[in-house]
Amino acid sequence: MKEKAQVLVDDFKQYFKIQLVTTEDQLKQAYELRYRVYCEEFNYEATELFPNKMESDEFDFQSLHCLIIHKETGRVASCIRLVPAGTQYENGLLPLEKFCKNSLDQEKISCLNIVRDEVCEISRLAVDVAFRRRPGENAIRFGGVESIDCTQQEQRTFSLIALSAFLAGGALTSITHKTNVFAMMEPFLPRLLKKTGIKFKRVGEDMDYHGIRAPYFLTFQSAKNNFPPEIQKMYDWIYTQLDSDYKKKQSNEKG
Repeated sequence: MKEKAQVLVDDFKQYFKIQLVTTEDQLKQAYELRYRVYCEEFNYEATELFPNKMESDEFDFQSLHCLIIHKETGRVASCIRLVPAGTQYENGLLPLEKFCKNSLDQEKISCLNIVRDEVCEISRLAVDVAFRRRPGENAIRFGGVESIDCTQQEQRTFSLIALSAFLAGGALTSITHKTNVFAMMEPFLPRLLKKTGIKFKRVGEDMDYHGIRAPYFLTFQSAKNNFPPEIQKMYDWIYTQLDSDYKKKQSNEKG
C-alpha cells in the first residue's frame, strides 16, 4: 500500500507544479478560481458582489497565495492562501477572528500559549471542479474526473490536489516562521488530513461560514514529524519549489 502511495506521489509530481503567486496575472487566476468555486458552484458568496468574476477580500493584500498548476493544460487546479496575524491591516486580526469570533473557544485558544508573531491562518482552499467531477455528476469533493483529456494514470493523481494545496500552505508557514496555524474547515477536511499525519485540534463550534465549518488549530512543525515517508517526500518537493519562489520574491522586493 505504501509503495502504491509513493508511485501516486511520483506521478503527481510529473503532472503538476506548485507556484507561489508573485505576479498580478497569477493572483487574478487565483481569484477567478475562487469565484468559480465559492460563488458559481457552491454559492458561498453572491455572484453580484464580484462583477469582475474574481472573488477576493480585504485579507488578500497581506496574504501569500499558492497555485497548483496542471502542466499539460496550464490550468489552475487549486489555490490556497496564508494570512499572517499581527500585521498593520485589519487591526492585526485573522479572518476567523473577524468573521467567526463567536465560534471560537477563547479558553482553549488561551491554553495554547502561542506567540502571536508566529500565528497565521490558512484559508481559501479551492479545487477546480474539472478536477473533481465526471461529466454528468453532481458536484463532489475531491473525486476522480474524466472531464480533462488525460490517461487513467494521470487521473488517479487528482485525488492529491487538495492535499498538495494544504501542504503548500504548510510549507509557507515554515518558510515565513508562522507555524501556529488556524483554519476554518468543513468536517471532511480534518478527517482527510488526519490520514496523512496532519492532526488538527478543534478550538470552537460549528458555524455557517462559506458552508458549515469549525475553527481548528495546528502547530505545523508537529505535523511534519508525523508525515509518512511518501507524504514527507511530497512535502519536501513542494517546500523546495515555494522556498525558491519566496526567496526570488523577497529579492525582487528589496531590489
